[in-house]
Amino acid sequence: MEHLVMKYTATPFKRHDARLVTTLACAMLLWSMPGCRSKTSEQAAAPEVKESITTKIKINELNNEAIALDQHRGKTIFINFWATWCGPCIKEMPSIERAKNILKDRNIEFMVASNESVEQIQGFATKRNLDIHYVQLQNLEELNIPALPTTYIIDPTGELVFSETGYREWDEAANIELITKIIDSHE
Repeated sequence: MEHLVMKYTATPFKRHDARLVTTLACAMLLWSMPGCRSKTSEQAAAPEVKESITTKIKINELNNEAIALDQHRGKTIFINFWATWCGPCIKEMPSIERAKNILKDRNIEFMVASNESVEQIQGFATKRNLDIHYVQLQNLEELNIPALPTTYIIDPTGELVFSETGYREWDEAANIELITKIIDSHE
């Protein structure tokens, strides 16, 4: 009876094999470190309480009086972040004013917030003559706003339900409908 003999030939060790071995070794080492593993239920910390967006946004009236957005609880808040040097922001503002006028009998507060000086904001407001609630933003960087203009819509419970960066014609029918749906969902 013949025996079946299988021959295995060794293949040369390739450079990409070395990288794979090194990567796997590093991954195993990192996983074995105590700080990189998940904690057991006994070790887990108490869940982090998420701060409300209404307490994160720090704004002042132009007379330097602090505004607590929580004072508007029960109302929808439309807040547009802008700057006097921002072309799309300036182009968008008349549509915000018109949207405010269209929704004047609804439960909504419109604000436009800039982190520029009060003098710059007041100068802009005087020059443009728009009937908008201008406020000064105190903490733009903390809000991680990627670009201007950015608009937040906060529902009456204080939850951020809409956030968008970029220009919009806020008085267009589809945008009025968007805002109205947010208002109506809490009335």
